[in-house]
Amino acid sequence: MNEDERPEPPLDGDEAATLLGFLEFQRATLAWKCAGLDAGGLNATVGASAMTLGGLLKHLAYVEDDWFVHCLLGEDRPAPWAGVDWAADRDWEWHSAAGDDPSDLRRLWQSSVDRARRITTEVLHERGLGAAAARPWADGRRPTLRWILCHMIEEYARHNGHADLLRESVDGATGE
Repeated sequence: MNEDERPEPPLDGDEAATLLGFLEFQRATLAWKCAGLDAGGLNATVGASAMTLGGLLKHLAYVEDDWFVHCLLGEDRPAPWAGVDWAADRDWEWHSAAGDDPSDLRRLWQSSVDRARRITTEVLHERGLGAAAARPWADGRRPTLRWILCHMIEEYARHNGHADLLRESVDGATGE
């Protein structure tokens, strides 16, 4: 994938199409920044940070499943998240990525994205952007699908900034 293959958000779409367009653009940016790298590239760090592109892929796979499967639908987290001792390592997805095969990391992330897309389509069709999450927060509030989509755009945009620096440190590749 290159910069030109990322889907541009619609300039005249309705609210749902615009939100989904921006989320898909951010997802494609992460895929572009991680494309073609071997384990060394996906495990490279910058400066004092331990963050890696492989860690980003696994973290964002977790975030996709956590928000769309666990929070929005109220279901148990799918594998591999269900078997993790989060009390022992709150950042397990970041730490464990270093031992994962690059193609497995890409498949895990893509599977989580595909699942989130399917859930979003179903919930949007059945209940719209105002659909409240099945699983409430500790204070009883329930974010809506609209809020989750905006949060996911923010999550990807923030981490894509990290991905820019990491990718440039690996092979000099730069771009939006």
